[in-house]
Amino acid sequence: MTSTELERKVRQLDNDVHEIYSILGKISDTQGKHSEALADAQNSLAHVQGTLARHGNRFNEIDGRLEGIDSTLTDMRAVQARQGNRLDGIDGRLDGIDGRLNGIDGRLNGIDSKLDAVLDRLGPGPGPAT
Repeated sequence: MTSTELERKVRQLDNDVHEIYSILGKISDTQGKHSEALADAQNSLAHVQGTLARHGNRFNEIDGRLEGIDSTLTDMRAVQARQGNRLDGIDGRLDGIDGRLNGIDGRLNGIDSKLDAVLDRLGPGPGPAT
């Protein structure tokens, strides 16, 4: 190998080494950008996780309130059922009273007809006082 060929090969190798370092520099820059993007994504995910945790806490609070409302509604249904039972009892008693009043009405009608018969037998009463 001649010295010219050797110099040419050395220059070629030198150029190749510089090109490799240039490519490695670009790769390093790209990795730096990727690292920054990943850090930003990690920060965004941490923010989303915090938001989700707050939403979870809020849902738990709402769930607790809904359980309280459900319990209150259950109590109100029980009260309503008791009141319905009471009203059914009152309705039964009113039916009994209505039956007794019908009996009294029947007896009064009987008395009324007897009184009419007595008045008919007595005839007309004295005339108007003058």
